[in-house]
Amino acid sequence: MSALTDRAAALLLDLDGTLVDSEPVHRESFRRFFAARGWHHDDELLAQFTGRRADDVFATTPGPWEGEDPVALFDEVVGHMPQDVSPVPVAGARLLVELAGDAGVPCALVTSAGPRWALTALELLGGSERFAVVVTRDDVAEGKPSPEGYRLAIRALGVPADHCLVAEDTPAGVRAGRAAGAGAVVGVSTSFPEGVLIEAGADLVVPDLQPLLAPYQA
Repeated sequence: MSALTDRAAALLLDLDGTLVDSEPVHRESFRRFFAARGWHHDDELLAQFTGRRADDVFATTPGPWEGEDPVALFDEVVGHMPQDVSPVPVAGARLLVELAGDAGVPCALVTSAGPRWALTALELLGGSERFAVVVTRDDVAEGKPSPEGYRLAIRALGVPADHCLVAEDTPAGVRAGRAAGAGAVVGVSTSFPEGVLIEAGADLVVPDLQPLLAPYQA
């Protein structure tokens, strides 16, 4: 790839859309939620929830939900999650976590998801024990694009921020990693086009995580 990605001392990884292809599951949850409420929705509206905590979006974005409890709305969305669709690992994700660990490079998960979903999804990647640090929505006061989650993970790892690589699939996540001072921020174009992620601050954009395997396969 480049010196930027080859010299990472730690990997800080988003979950949905970066490690696991679960955005279709979440989008279907929101579609069912909006339909049940009788509220108009389109792809542009649904994209605002991608990579961010849903209650943060409900609290800060104008919409028919104004005046309602954002946390209660989020719980309602979770109740509409389809049970007949399961996430799958993004190409290269499981091997990246495995090879990085074998090379002594710690991995941290930094996600806007709750702990229950995070632990369920991490089973697809070999289990949460492969991650030295797990930061979920419950661990921070502010969700992405706030850098709080990444800063928390960096402190817990004890690695200088500029020696860390962040991988993210959304503009909010890219901005969070950039603001946390990560030495490299890689965009994964599973949810947004390359140009959108570059504009948000990504150093480079890859289609999945397979290009990040090279330093560990030499």
